[in-house]
Amino acid sequence: MAVVLSVSGSPSSRSRSTGLLRHVDAMLSARGHTVLALDVRELPAEALFGTDPGHPELARAAGLFELADAVVIATPVYKAAYSGLLKCLLDHLPQHALAGKTVLPLATGGSTAHVLAIDYALRPVLSSMGAFHIVQGWFVLDRCITLDERAGVTVDGAADAGLREVVDRFCTALGGRLLSAAPADAR
Repeated sequence: MAVVLSVSGSPSSRSRSTGLLRHVDAMLSARGHTVLALDVRELPAEALFGTDPGHPELARAAGLFELADAVVIATPVYKAAYSGLLKCLLDHLPQHALAGKTVLPLATGGSTAHVLAIDYALRPVLSSMGAFHIVQGWFVLDRCITLDERAGVTVDGAADAGLREVVDRFCTALGGRLLSAAPADAR
């Protein structure tokens, strides 16, 4: 099974994109993959905004990318692009930080006007960083994601069905089990 780095590019501590990502993390873990979480908002601002490019936390983040076999990146969409916070991290990583890796991009936003942000804003950057295979991404409307302290994350029917298909493709690319082959309690 693969080591998957799960990267949240949301600046918010209570984020639907991070919730969606953790939902996907649970699916991947249930299929035997090792998931490592990286919330970019937890990295020191002085390191991300260029005042300390040698900061040990940036080196640790780069090391997680090296260690991973695959990467899932989730971001909220602002003004038809991925978050500036995610951009700061990607700018600090080595040019080929994604070389040989399978990548699954995920995005959330307030309207379908942002659905192409994955293909036109994020995918070119991931490709330029050497990603071996970028699996078709998935965009979920904010209103389709419910965050609940006790119940966890829920994704509405059609959005969740599409998300499961995308995660199936990602698992197939990693050589892992499909969601349909997972035990019922893992769904």
